[in-house]
Parts: sequence; structure tokens; C-alpha cells
Amino acid sequence: MVYNVSHRTTYRYSYPVSVGEHVACLKPRSFLRNSLVQNTLNIYPVPSTLTERVDYFGNILSFFTVEEPHKVLIVEAKSTVKIDGTTISAPGFSRPWEESAGSLAADRSEEGLSAYQFQFASPRVRLNKEFASYALESFTPARPMREALMELTARINSDFRFDSKATTVRTPPEEVFKKRHGVCQDFAHVEIACLRSINVAARYVSGYLRTYPPPGKARMVGADASHAWISAYSHDERWIDMDPTNNVAPTDGHVTLAWGRDYGDVSPLRGLILGGGRNALKVEVDIEPVDV
Repeated sequence: MVYNVSHRTTYRYSYPVSVGEHVACLKPRSFLRNSLVQNTLNIYPVPSTLTERVDYFGNILSFFTVEEPHKVLIVEAKSTVKIDGTTISAPGFSRPWEESAGSLAADRSEEGLSAYQFQFASPRVRLNKEFASYALESFTPARPMREALMELTARINSDFRFDSKATTVRTPPEEVFKKRHGVCQDFAHVEIACLRSINVAARYVSGYLRTYPPPGKARMVGADASHAWISAYSHDERWIDMDPTNNVAPTDGHVTLAWGRDYGDVSPLRGLILGGGRNALKVEVDIEPVDV
């Protein structure tokens, strides 16, 4: 499946911004099932500087400075991405989850060392006994990793209600866990907290989710979504993606943008401005299938 993806962010300020320093994480990664064909970044006002680098986690970041006074900032990323939607079937043998999680600290392979860092707390994901207790209802003794992970994902999907007004980008997972309301970012943080609290390495994945119009209705431009899900590490299957918001294993409807310890590592756009006063934010995402 090939998609043209448009991600447009518009900030409108009540007073002029005299200078802005920004970081954009809007260039999709390329890996086994997610291949970036092309990407362009359009910014208004035109920045005085624009550079690109790869961060610690392998994500591609764009750094730009706008020195022209402005009351509107528009950042639009346009990408073409090819997705291999093949799901990885469960192996004939899968070791118990405890064995996989417990052996990671001694794994000196490049992949093992990379995964090990995702066993620990991060700035937006703290670990506690409540998260561990919730996870252990699914991660029972000697249960295969994928089987346990699928059940935990299904329980979060069932126990938590999607509510776009219940949280903000800074709402901690502990509060979401208590209220049982939130959005995709919150559900990903909760599942990651549950997994790390029982020593399972898990990372936060940001990307896009293709949506489908009702039967007989045309797809609406801008109706697709910026999305988040999780990926858990298993020695047998390496990284296993799960989407707790929709209770699915991502296939060709999920486009990966970036991954990190939590949302703070992969925020689409962040920065510092001088001036501006209050601001109004509008984000529009569109995913258009391409006939090839």
C-alpha cells in the first residue's frame, strides 16, 4: 500500500512573534515495513535557517529558525510512504514472557542493547505497582509474549474510553489510569507503563492512521488522524506493535513516523518563541491511498 500523507500545523498568535526556534519530527522513518519514498517540508514564513539531523533514536528531525515577525506559523509536511501490511504470524515456539524480559539485561547484541533502554521509566512514563498489577492479569506465569500482549491491549481498549476532552498532552499516565478516559497518546503511555513496570521493554510509536468513510460516503480530506501506539520487545519476534486505541496489530493502515521513550521524544512540532501572546493551534492530517 502506498500513501500520500499531508500533515499541516497552523499556529495563530494574538501578538507578533519576533523570533521562533523550532524542531519538527515530521519525516517518516524507513525500516522493514515502512519505506519513505519522498518528503518535503514547507514552512511559512520562510525560515532563515533549516537543517536536518538524525536523533538518538534514529528519527529524522528538522531544525528551523523564523526571524521575520509573524502572527501565523504554518508547517506542512508532505510525504509518500510505502507500507508492507504483512502481519508477522506467531512463531511455532515462543518462550515465556518472563524469560524474554529477564534476559534482556545480559543481551550484548546491538539490538538487545538498543531494546534494553526501553525497560526503564522515562520523563512522561513512570512505573508503579498499580501498573504492574494490571499488567500481570494478562502476563500470567510462562505465558507467551505475543499472547499476553494481545490480551493486555484488548483489556485497555475495553476498560478505557476515548474522550478527546478528558486530557491534554501533559496529562500523566497515572491520572489516565485512574479516570479511564483519554486519547491514543494516553492509552499508549498507560500500556507502556504497564509493560515497563513488569520489566518488558516497550517504546512509544507515533504515526498516522488511515480512516474509512461510512458506506456510500466519499472520504473527507483532512479526516485522517495523527496517531500513537506501542511496540514491545520479544526475543522471539523482536518488536511487536499493538494499537490499544483500536485493539489491533498495526498493518497497512498504520504509517510509522517516529519512535522513542514517550511522546516527549517524538512530538511533531516543538520549540521556543519570543512574543506571540496567546495562540490557537490547528492540525490537519490527510492520508490518501495511491494507485500503483
